[in-house]
Amino acid sequence: MSDKIFTPLPTRGLIKIEGPDARDYLQGLVSQDIQRVSESQAVYSAFLSPQGKFLYDFFVFELGGALVLDCEGGRRSDFFKRLSMYKLRSDVQLSDVSDDYQVYGVLDNLDFSDRGACKTLGDGIVYADPRILDMGCRAVLPQGDASSLERAGLAAGDFDVYEHRRIELGLADGSRDMIADKALLLENGFEELDGVSFTKGCFMGQELTARTRYRGLVKKRLLPVKIDGPAPTAGTVIEFDGREAGEMKTSAGDVGLALIRLDKLSDGVSFNCEGATLSPQVPVWVQFQDAKDA
Repeated sequence: MSDKIFTPLPTRGLIKIEGPDARDYLQGLVSQDIQRVSESQAVYSAFLSPQGKFLYDFFVFELGGALVLDCEGGRRSDFFKRLSMYKLRSDVQLSDVSDDYQVYGVLDNLDFSDRGACKTLGDGIVYADPRILDMGCRAVLPQGDASSLERAGLAAGDFDVYEHRRIELGLADGSRDMIADKALLLENGFEELDGVSFTKGCFMGQELTARTRYRGLVKKRLLPVKIDGPAPTAGTVIEFDGREAGEMKTSAGDVGLALIRLDKLSDGVSFNCEGATLSPQVPVWVQFQDAKDA
């Protein structure tokens, strides 16, 4: 990875969960095994509806002995309320610490060789992206102080460069790419990207997620597309031979993301959307289900 840049991610929010029951409380709610989280390990996870549909995705890391969720900033109030509903008698305290810290995207691996590996950085933390190492790292630092990133040999960079890398790798950006209360985790790569555990025990929405996996029910996948022409509007229907083949999601320059029907996907195929030609790209990390998985 050659860019060696960092950029603020202003659309992120941070929810802190602390107290004796913090891990047990979160464990039964989210898709990933929270027992994996430590001072040296962060994870990627999701919060689902009881029916198993995507509601929120986030990263979880430990900071000062508390669990911190790096989530969509614009939806964090709704997420906070949802989490609060499930506190019941759990001895946990939730707080919004978004104003105290800034989340940065880092296009460099900083010598990390494992997904989600963490270390302290100044008065904050930096961790390898838990989804895929090619996405670099994420840093969470006190507001207004990026000096520790500069001392690590990084330069301030353009957010558009970070966004282009994300899309090129086929990584969803929360509700911008996954429709809340409709999207399925496995359509969006959560299994390969280590965002769901099938061994941790029960969590909300587990039944549909497991059934989708074991019965081979994934019919669509979120994939990068090369765009020839003007980038289509997110949410626009993609067509093939005059029939619906998927839906356009976010884009950056000449690349975009699209949720594509697998029965329309084949080598060399391209799709039309708002006057542009879209050519699907399959990242090396993507694994399609086959008949023996059903």
